[in-house]
Amino acid sequence: MKTGLVLEGGGMRGLFTAGILDVLMENNVTFDGVVGVSAGATFGCNFISHQIGRVLRYNMSQRKNPKYMGIRSLIKTGDYVGGEYSYHILPTQLDVFDFETFEKNPTEFHIVATNVRTGEPVYRRLDKIDYTGMEWLRASASMPIISKPVVIGDLALLDGGISDSIPLKYFENEGFTKNVVILTQPKGFKKKLTKLMPVFKATMRKYPAIIEGMSKRHLMYNSELEYITQQQEAGNCLVICPSDTLPIGRTDLNPKKMQNVYDMGRKAGEENLETIRKFIAK
Repeated sequence: MKTGLVLEGGGMRGLFTAGILDVLMENNVTFDGVVGVSAGATFGCNFISHQIGRVLRYNMSQRKNPKYMGIRSLIKTGDYVGGEYSYHILPTQLDVFDFETFEKNPTEFHIVATNVRTGEPVYRRLDKIDYTGMEWLRASASMPIISKPVVIGDLALLDGGISDSIPLKYFENEGFTKNVVILTQPKGFKKKLTKLMPVFKATMRKYPAIIEGMSKRHLMYNSELEYITQQQEAGNCLVICPSDTLPIGRTDLNPKKMQNVYDMGRKAGEENLETIRKFIAK
């Protein structure tokens, strides 16, 4: 029976996930596979490279750099999160990603992006993080409105959360039948139709499948939550989530908020450590 780790996105709410993952790494807890969506992918890859503390560290160090994230980057490059700087300069020159450890780690790493032409999820297993691998991570986390589609081969891609926010079913179909699911919204959360639909319709006119996906995303998300609850009650998955709404926005780089959310994740990781160990050992 293969064990899996399913990581929801949520922008900077992903620091909650990063805190949990650091605790798991510190205690040598491993899984047969990891699947991440959006920030779950961009932060979760550090679990495979075994770089404790890196996610919080580079977000703290880069928070004031306009090349990293912000309106200036959006105006200059078309991407709120700087594509070249954040995904190709930062991890190779500034806070170096451990490409070798990632490649040698036997844990499978999968990500989810969304095909802008069809609105369907695109799943990709990454065995190494080279330039193209980084582009897959970027695609998975490229939020609509504030990102250009990422082109890889004949695919144009945006954020995986549009089409499959919590890919538990996908991972089960890949053979990972005992999964720990880390959510970045509290228990009982229900997603509503986004208030930004007029903005989506105005800015994404070239991609009607994305507009359609965003108009139904809340239904997809809530359906996935129901399935996760069923699987948890059946003993097939373990869910870790915040006790309350995380006090940080998707693109919020306030250092106190980032540290607080990360610490909340560490606390959740420490509190659930033995439960996780027992669950994956069954």
